[in-house]
Amino acid sequence: MGARGSTGITIALLASAALAGCAWAPGGSTRVPHSVYQSERFQSDETFSRLFDASVNDTCEAARRALLSQGYVITASRADAIAGSKRFQPEGEVHMEIGFTVVCVPEGANERPATAYVSAQQDRYVIKKAANNTSLGVGALGSISVPLSSSEEALVKVGSETIPAGQFYDRYFALMQRLLTDMREGR
Repeated sequence: MGARGSTGITIALLASAALAGCAWAPGGSTRVPHSVYQSERFQSDETFSRLFDASVNDTCEAARRALLSQGYVITASRADAIAGSKRFQPEGEVHMEIGFTVVCVPEGANERPATAYVSAQQDRYVIKKAANNTSLGVGALGSISVPLSSSEEALVKVGSETIPAGQFYDRYFALMQRLLTDMREGR
């Protein structure tokens, strides 16, 4: 093997070492972070559901009214399922949207009691700006790209998460219960 072959092998080894170094985590740890699903507990005390002494139709109607009373827009509605959303702008260029999904399921033989399964997702958006460019055709020279001073803005989703079980859902279920009581008294 000549000097050229030896140099090629040395370069290949150095390149491999450099690539391996890129994969090495800071602090000398090669531990890969665990996936999000591994932290799912599936505990009975963290449920996204509540049992109501009402029919499926009444339970979902209370769910719909609870969302409407808080400014949510109903995006889908069936006798056994409701979906709604509400938008927020907590900061100048940050927008948030909460999407709600409620599914009502009968638990008894006469569709009573009913369980409402609720899940809410929070999406985060930011405004991204893109400068507009235009091209001008100039006969013999071809086209010239000229930047314009205007820009287009677009909302871009940068994050999404399911709102964890807790007080958020407890407040929603309490409002549903109050609305169910009002509906019964109004009959």
